[in-house]
Amino acid sequence: MAPLLHPCRQNDPNLNCYNLDSYPSITAPMLDTDQRRLLGAFIRTHRERLRPSLPGRRRTPGLRREELAAEAGMSATWCAWLEQGRPVQASPDALGRLAKALSLSQAERAYLFELAGRLDPQAPAEPEADAPASLLAIVNDLAHPAYGLDRLWNACCWNPAAARLFLGWLDGDHQRNLLRYIFLEESARQLIPEWEDRARRLLAEFRADYGHTFRDARVKSLVDTLRRDNPLFARAWAEQDVQHRAGGLRDFDHPQDGALCYAQHTFTPAERPDYKLVVLVPVAAESGATKRGAHGKGQTKSKRDGR
Repeated sequence: MAPLLHPCRQNDPNLNCYNLDSYPSITAPMLDTDQRRLLGAFIRTHRERLRPSLPGRRRTPGLRREELAAEAGMSATWCAWLEQGRPVQASPDALGRLAKALSLSQAERAYLFELAGRLDPQAPAEPEADAPASLLAIVNDLAHPAYGLDRLWNACCWNPAAARLFLGWLDGDHQRNLLRYIFLEESARQLIPEWEDRARRLLAEFRADYGHTFRDARVKSLVDTLRRDNPLFARAWAEQDVQHRAGGLRDFDHPQDGALCYAQHTFTPAERPDYKLVVLVPVAAESGATKRGAHGKGQTKSKRDGR
């Protein structure tokens, strides 16, 4: 693919000036048509919302493209190409200047970078706060097993029913990371029928979050430790499977309560999308077997019973 000429060359055909942002890259693949259209509409709408500093009558609302381009330190042609959904790319630096020129809020800036397929170098650090109060309240009010997970998949809160169910994890004085529990604790293998299938599914779900957290040194340390200490984790991690965290039936072989079956439901708090609320609703044995048979048609066992 030939590089796109920077608009500056339009003024001087002898000027060998190329736009380096037009080259495809690993970190910013070429956007598809719908994504480019969304990006262009977003930029145009916010440009039209701005109040021009220069007085005078205008045919269109907001800033002209030339004015926005001047504020952002880029050419008007390049702004036009972005708004028109042309197959071009903008560097993180250019997007940052554009966000400033458009007076975008932090949420709007994040959306701009998301649409452009770029990582924001000035993105705020992930919040290091306690579990949301709403999450704690819900977990405490539920009679059925329920627990919360933070962005590292550590249990941040749980109720007595969850502590009774998850022996070796949520009862007593144990480490609280769900991945460490599943892959390193013998009690997890005894509690969970078809442990390997469930463990693989859990890891694929964790990997869906990993795309947002891989720069966190604590996440890297967790993955390195599990790769070193558990052969199944090392093999499954190399397979690169990714799945969204899903609900479904979960079987347990409890040492005191015997065979148990729950329907799992996972929720995300609106104020902290990096947290998860997991609720397990009991299912009668006969009803669970019936539902499992109907739910499992055409699906693999690992997908049906994965945690």
